[in-house]
Amino acid sequence: MDTNDQLRLLYLGILITVIFGGVMIRSRNRLGKVAQQLGIWTLIFGGVILAVSSYQGAGFMPFRSQSTLSDGRIELAIQPDGHYYMTAMVNGVPIEFVVDTGATHVVLNQADAKRIGIDLNDVTYIGSANTANGVVRTAPIRIETLTIGDVTDRNIRAVVNGGPMEGSLLGMSYLNRFSKIEITRGRLILTR
Repeated sequence: MDTNDQLRLLYLGILITVIFGGVMIRSRNRLGKVAQQLGIWTLIFGGVILAVSSYQGAGFMPFRSQSTLSDGRIELAIQPDGHYYMTAMVNGVPIEFVVDTGATHVVLNQADAKRIGIDLNDVTYIGSANTANGVVRTAPIRIETLTIGDVTDRNIRAVVNGGPMEGSLLGMSYLNRFSKIEITRGRLILTR
């Protein structure tokens, strides 16, 4: 749990304490009725929390279904938007990728490039790529380390996209390091 999560929990705890305290003070003559209503609301909120956690745990939320299997395989569930997502540590920083066999290289958007320590003022946009949104300029870079699970690869060819791009792509310059890529029953399986 990071600092932001801890601060949110602290804020939520204080807010609940203030609201609950206010209700108890105003309703001290009707504590039985207040306790009954509090129990009902607790069941309602508990049910919602259970439903949301089950929904996320079943692989319906992006970036929640990645698993590294013990036999050197990575298995990803297809997400509601039709894509496969993978989180990898790039130069020690977690980056969420769309696994894209149609992309020649690993393609970083500018925000992710900055996050891994690339100075965008030092890159040269000498390449180009044909995308669904037209031709975009690209700048070649090298990723020092890319780690998924307990496997670390070094010296990965990649490019920084010069145009607007929502996420980063894990393309063939990395995927070629796997011996087999298969899609079966809504699951993408990468085997070393």
